[in-house]
Amino acid sequence: MSHTPQSPARHLRRLLELLAAGAPAEELGTVAAEARRNGATAEDLAEVEQATEAALRVHSTLRQHRRREAELTALFDTAGDLAALRDLDAVLRSIVRRARMLLGTDTAYLTLPDEEAGDTFMRVTDGSVSELFQNLRLQLGEGLGGLVAQTARPYATPDYRTDDRFLHTGSIDAGVLDEGLVAILGVPLLLGSGSGGQVIGALFAADRTPRTFAPDEVALLCSLADHAAIAIDTAKAMADARIALAELAEANAVIGEHSAAIQRAEESHDRLTDLVLRGGDVADVADAVAGLLKGDVAVHDGSGRPLTAVGAHGGAASGDPGGAPGGGEDGAGAAEAADLVAAAKSSRAAARAVFRDGRWVCAMLAGQELLGCLVLYGRPDLDGPDQRLFERSSVVTSLLLLLRRSVAETENRVRGDLITDLLTAPDRDPAGLVARGRRLGFDLDRPHILLAARTGGEARDRLADAAVQYLFGGGGVSAEHEGAVVLLLPPGGAGPGKAARLAAGQLGQLVGSPVTVAGAGPAAGPRAIADAHTEGVRCLRALRVLGRAGQGASVAELGFLGVLLGDHHDVDGFVTTTLGPLLEYDAQRGTQLVRTLRAYFDCGGSLTRAKEDLHVHVNTVVQRLDRVQALLGPGWNTPEQALELQLALRLHLLSGA
Repeated sequence: MSHTPQSPARHLRRLLELLAAGAPAEELGTVAAEARRNGATAEDLAEVEQATEAALRVHSTLRQHRRREAELTALFDTAGDLAALRDLDAVLRSIVRRARMLLGTDTAYLTLPDEEAGDTFMRVTDGSVSELFQNLRLQLGEGLGGLVAQTARPYATPDYRTDDRFLHTGSIDAGVLDEGLVAILGVPLLLGSGSGGQVIGALFAADRTPRTFAPDEVALLCSLADHAAIAIDTAKAMADARIALAELAEANAVIGEHSAAIQRAEESHDRLTDLVLRGGDVADVADAVAGLLKGDVAVHDGSGRPLTAVGAHGGAASGDPGGAPGGGEDGAGAAEAADLVAAAKSSRAAARAVFRDGRWVCAMLAGQELLGCLVLYGRPDLDGPDQRLFERSSVVTSLLLLLRRSVAETENRVRGDLITDLLTAPDRDPAGLVARGRRLGFDLDRPHILLAARTGGEARDRLADAAVQYLFGGGGVSAEHEGAVVLLLPPGGAGPGKAARLAAGQLGQLVGSPVTVAGAGPAAGPRAIADAHTEGVRCLRALRVLGRAGQGASVAELGFLGVLLGDHHDVDGFVTTTLGPLLEYDAQRGTQLVRTLRAYFDCGGSLTRAKEDLHVHVNTVVQRLDRVQALLGPGWNTPEQALELQLALRLHLLSGA
């Protein structure tokens, strides 16, 4: 069967239709074959074949343009992702996915260096199915990726397994084999250009079948790698910026806190200074510090005695030395005072406040002399600014204490002249002495306890100053007289014996040597005070004779020795003190306990002889002595108390009672 030759124009039109429809190159090649089957002349067939070749060239050019357009679109999209960078991992995944799509490979992946481990690791993969490959790590120079990182140049291999240009290792080959990769293209992620560029990673595209990568494919992957490098560098810059902003905000907060602390410190300093200039005392300063620091505050002197306290802690303020805590009769108080003194010395050595036993302690100094310490309770979390405020408060308190001590020393010297005149000639002008005392703020007509203190050696020169320090803030006065230091102080609820013992302990600590103290009084008026001084001096002598140096006692506490040393003017007082309960019992009930006790002692403690002397039954003597024990205590028959009782019974008998 013959075919009618068709015009070449028909075949040319067919080629154009196929080009317009984007048909593959194989369909373009069928047009010439169709013309040959249809019996086209040799001349027409040659023209159709030439047109087909031209159509194939156009088809190739269009395909390249479309591919280039897709590549440019991908690059523009990547640039858009970078402009809106929020999540670095998302941008890197997008770049790897586009690399795989544009190059048409089975997989694509990106590696980054691990600076701590000194190798590289898989950061992002796309199309990978092997967990072994996804966790692969490469040392510098190992495998294709290691070579890319080392040389900063792209490398491609059509068959990695047989390519000996790379350093093969067991772990890398195992990972590549497990993933099934054959052809691999790798390009570096570079920051900067030229020889100064820095490799910060590598981007790869790989196939599971042999493949030769074209130069334009290498260039495309390099462009995507450049975008990835920019993304990583931008993310790092943003992270650094966030860190810098956070540090700046933190620094700004610190500066704000520091500025507020400085302002608060200035205001607090002005407040404390104004308080001192207006004549405030230690209690006012302690109250102000407690308010500023929101805690309880106590001020103690150099021996640990409290001078004042604000709040629930710190003990009672020591308005009078006679009742101050920390004396020899209060073991807990003495231990507390010792702990505070030790903490204050630690603060002096450290030149700052120290935290001890749940409280802050700051030494108050005059040079290296320890004036005392400022104590803060209830603020274990004291921070830097508040700690400095607390330390500054101790300086202000030190200045106030030093000023007050200087004033007290001056006043004490003037009052000391009065005490000297009082003890030397009390009867010369009693009214004048009282008037002088009132002008100096010291009322001699009020009852006062008199203490006479003496020490030996080099400590004797320090005793007068120690007495001033001991009386500081307590309303007393002291003066040196006839080799001893005389102290006059309000009773304050403590008798002369207790006051003497407390003073002996505190003065001994202040001078660093034993101090013997005798107490007398209370006495009011010039003559009575002078007599109390005479009694105190005799008591001092008795304490020394008895070997009780460094202790304190009163004449009354020395028992019958007090009668012997006290000018014999208090016989009735001694008898009343010793036999008082028995005398009162006999007077109220008409009994004969005193007579029975005297008969008992006169008979040498014999119940039989005593009952004959009293003309009563022996049971009656026993019952009366039981009553004596009930009134005088179980120790009435000890040798020491028996001696006191016999002397009192003898004086009572001689007095004609």
